[in-house]
Amino acid sequence: MKRGLIGFLGCIAILSTVTACRAADDPAFTRQEDVIYGRKYGTALTMDIFTPKKDANGTAVILVVSGGWFSAHEAISLDFIKPLLAHGYTVFAVVHGSQPKFTIPEVLQDMNRSVRFIRYHAKDYSIDPDRIGIYGGSAGGHLSLMQGTAGDKGDPKAKDPIDKVSSRVQSVACFFPPTDFLNYGEKGKDAIGRGTLAAFKAPFDFKEWDNDKKCFVSVTDEKKIVELGKQISPIYHVTEDSPPTLIIHGDADKLVPIQQAETIIDKLKEAKVPCELVVKKGADHGWADLAKDTDTFAEWFDKHLKKK
Repeated sequence: MKRGLIGFLGCIAILSTVTACRAADDPAFTRQEDVIYGRKYGTALTMDIFTPKKDANGTAVILVVSGGWFSAHEAISLDFIKPLLAHGYTVFAVVHGSQPKFTIPEVLQDMNRSVRFIRYHAKDYSIDPDRIGIYGGSAGGHLSLMQGTAGDKGDPKAKDPIDKVSSRVQSVACFFPPTDFLNYGEKGKDAIGRGTLAAFKAPFDFKEWDNDKKCFVSVTDEKKIVELGKQISPIYHVTEDSPPTLIIHGDADKLVPIQQAETIIDKLKEAKVPCELVVKKGADHGWADLAKDTDTFAEWFDKHLKKK
């Protein structure tokens, strides 16, 4: 079960070893590695930036490098990036603070920071700050949807000018994302690091500061756990302002049931948000030619991000 949910990250890690040797000298694009977009607890948060050498369209898309909420630089794969580069997009491959060290609420802080950083430095990367898309698979899909539905306008009182900038994105595309941890596969079924996702306790081991003990402790109050589970579920953040969203999902997925995609698509439709669900018949949590479907993402972004 664990292998299933980290399948997307494992897939791109394997593919990256095949393509890494071609990256440095590829005539079609440039690559900036380990660009620091933030720091926390003495740790640098990094992204790699891929820019087409020809016909760049001035639009950014973010690849969320995540599977099972694990994230690693070595998992950045050109196979999931080249289709976007071919369409002229500048691709930002974002590595977030990884479980088991960091929980999902902490990961979401990283993702918000990455979008703010990209938007703040839009001129430096020759991109339009008002046209940013995001994509990923599995946990990366979940984080993409959270960015789409729950990104914020920034804190005007922040000391860091980057934190004053919006973390909203203008389009989302993703593979098989968890969307509702309180109703996982069926109504009332809880998967907040338990049930179907019992193998993934670490990213759901929510922490809070205990001022008496002077350390972080696990949240044990069930009411708080459920509320946090709701806060990290994209379906509860859908509004009429949510961005156009595309989901590709296998109807035989045992780990992230297709019900997760169906219910959020229904919610988006209710809010009159442009959205689409592409069903892969008979597919489980990932499939052999998964990277090829990134072309569909590129076409989605062409439709919703390019200037008319």
